[in-house]
Amino acid sequence: MLDCQQQELLKEEKEMLEHPLTGGVILFARNYYDKAQLKALIADIRRAAKRPILIAVDHEGGRVQRFRDGFTRLPAMGAIQSLASEIKEAQVLARACGMIMAYELKSMDIDFSFAPVLDVNGVSQVIGDRGFAAEPEKVVTLASALIDGMRAGNMPSTGKHFPGHGSVAPDSHVALPVDDRTMEQIEHVDLVVFRRLIEQHLLDAVMPAHVIYSCLDANPAGFSPFWLQTQLRQRLGFDGVIFSDDLSMHGASVAGDYLSRAEMALEAGCDMILACNHTPGATQILDGLSQSRPANTRLPRLSGRPIPSHASKEYAQACVLLKSYEGQI
Repeated sequence: MLDCQQQELLKEEKEMLEHPLTGGVILFARNYYDKAQLKALIADIRRAAKRPILIAVDHEGGRVQRFRDGFTRLPAMGAIQSLASEIKEAQVLARACGMIMAYELKSMDIDFSFAPVLDVNGVSQVIGDRGFAAEPEKVVTLASALIDGMRAGNMPSTGKHFPGHGSVAPDSHVALPVDDRTMEQIEHVDLVVFRRLIEQHLLDAVMPAHVIYSCLDANPAGFSPFWLQTQLRQRLGFDGVIFSDDLSMHGASVAGDYLSRAEMALEAGCDMILACNHTPGATQILDGLSQSRPANTRLPRLSGRPIPSHASKEYAQACVLLKSYEGQI
């Protein structure tokens, strides 16, 4: 999964989209001016790829919402509890946010947002109010409601950051966080969230953290067969898509150069790797990665999901509900 530098495709980006190893594009705020421009960019991306391709964005709400003007402003997921007077109201609000997210992005021909954040709120600088709550049960309750809204708009869900990024302070974009908790501690705080949602078949995809859990493995989770195969696939029984987090993040640097990062993430069990915000690194991956890889049967499940006919009415109702909190968000 690649990115784009501007609001229109560059010539070299069109060439990269044609590459047989390119399977997706993630969009950022720099790619957005208005809805007409965004639709034109997405149409160009799909034309240049000349085959089905996944288009995604980080559109969680709060400070991580790439498109703002012309889109409904979504609250940070960590603010939902404070906006609502009790948990049932918070669930209704979370579901409305999921529906709005799905409907507005799907209307632009974007396949999905990388959401929800399932990290249990703790000391993490980069997670903060992106997480729903400090208690695993509340995270499960509110994340389930958000996913229910996303699914009402036919949008796949991606739970991140497995097995949990909330208990380490450093930001993996600029540092390499090390979580020294025991497996028992991780199990009772973080993994319970992923287990419950997987058991309920609510996660279509998972994104691992660029965090080293030092008592269990020397590699960050996204490069770890222990976490992706032994724990996620075998122990938790997850059969959805595994996306790597962005390989340009500092937390990925432990795996070496960009080609080494890509090879290590795929070998560990990722179905698709994100190579963003560093065009030379993405080029190194496309030029050096073996093309003789078996066809991935999981990725096509995330594409080509049309907006249901009933969604427009539910979307309008969700917008009315969210507007009632105007001034508090």
